[in-house]
Amino acid sequence: MTDLVCPFSCPLCGERRLSPWWQDKYREYVHCLNCQLVFVPRDWHLPTEEEKACYDLHENNSHDEGYRRFLSRMFNPVATRITPPAFGLDFGCGPGPILAQMFIDVGFTMKVYDLYYANNPNVIDSEQMAEHYHFITATEVVEHLGDPGAVLRQLLTLLRPDGVLGLMTKLVKDRESFKSWHYIRDRTHISFFSRATFEWFAAQTGCQVEFVGADVVLLRKAN
Repeated sequence: MTDLVCPFSCPLCGERRLSPWWQDKYREYVHCLNCQLVFVPRDWHLPTEEEKACYDLHENNSHDEGYRRFLSRMFNPVATRITPPAFGLDFGCGPGPILAQMFIDVGFTMKVYDLYYANNPNVIDSEQMAEHYHFITATEVVEHLGDPGAVLRQLLTLLRPDGVLGLMTKLVKDRESFKSWHYIRDRTHISFFSRATFEWFAAQTGCQVEFVGADVVLLRKAN
């Protein structure tokens, strides 16, 4: 594939001007020349059953202080910007909604959603829950999304004006480091964002973007 119009489009922005990025023994990675997303084309995605089997191997224990410290990288910046009591959603909570409980423990009201472990479509219904939440968190989620553009825009519709969408994901730096990046070894990871990608998305959606540390991105919805 060369830098030409392709038969498939970028799953974030819909652009068809794409460029080869990298290919390993498992799959191909493509770079969008518009929004800078690096993604795995759909033909290389794992079947649903294999994907869930990978998730079932995760051992996230609520009593694991190391895991709670990991989640605090998301919890702390959101909790300092949103005042309880406020409504929050943890999107992609996994089998143990530990982050949601951390928010509940300090006075927030929380809902959770996960495609496999907490499939409650009513909590993400774009009409029923429009502008309902003060904040939404998605920790280590967006890299798993096959259609990140639609999902992120849907989440923004659920936020109140001035609400915060908190995303935690490792960021693409450059092509050379990508080739040996541990993040691509997980075959459930199919969408890879950079700072430039999030800056593009924020500009398109009228959000303010803030980068906290190495892997937390806060998108504040416009008033």
